[in-house]
Amino acid sequence: MKNTIALAVLLIPVFSYAAEFSKVQPEQSGISFVSKQMNVPVEGVFKRHAATIRINPAKPEKGTARIEIDLASIDAGSTEANDEVKGKNWFNVTEFPKAEFVSSSLKSLGSGQFEANGKLTIKGKTKDVKAPFTAKEEKGMLNIIGSFNIKRLDFDLGSGLWGDTSVVSDVVQVNFHFLLK
Repeated sequence: MKNTIALAVLLIPVFSYAAEFSKVQPEQSGISFVSKQMNVPVEGVFKRHAATIRINPAKPEKGTARIEIDLASIDAGSTEANDEVKGKNWFNVTEFPKAEFVSSSLKSLGSGQFEANGKLTIKGKTKDVKAPFTAKEEKGMLNIIGSFNIKRLDFDLGSGLWGDTSVVSDVVQVNFHFLLK
């Protein structure tokens, strides 16, 4: 009897990860970024995005992710900054209104750590991206939190005098948080 109870207790974590999570809770999810201007961190967010994510943490290799970001929804801290980054030298939202990440694979790194590999497209330029993240199940929800770096000049972000990496760093940290049912 003691062995049966011990086995049942050991299997609880396995069963808690047996479900697939696929209903993104948009109000509790977000995408933000941190860049450096003259070596000072500058934070911003994208207020609108659509995400289709399917993941079973016990079988991540069968998971998929597709995230689309409405670039015009950027909040870079002020009206002036927002207008600038929406323009041709940065996102050029008139011609390229969306950025998109599409996963090609998901894998476990162990201990609740995962990695999504895929293609990120901004301004018609597509680059391979590795996005490490943690996934933690809480109260029937899966909380995904991660970040990765991109080089903005790879996507032609910040042309003209903004192309000077001593003014605005080439490296931008992209942060994401998704809550799934």
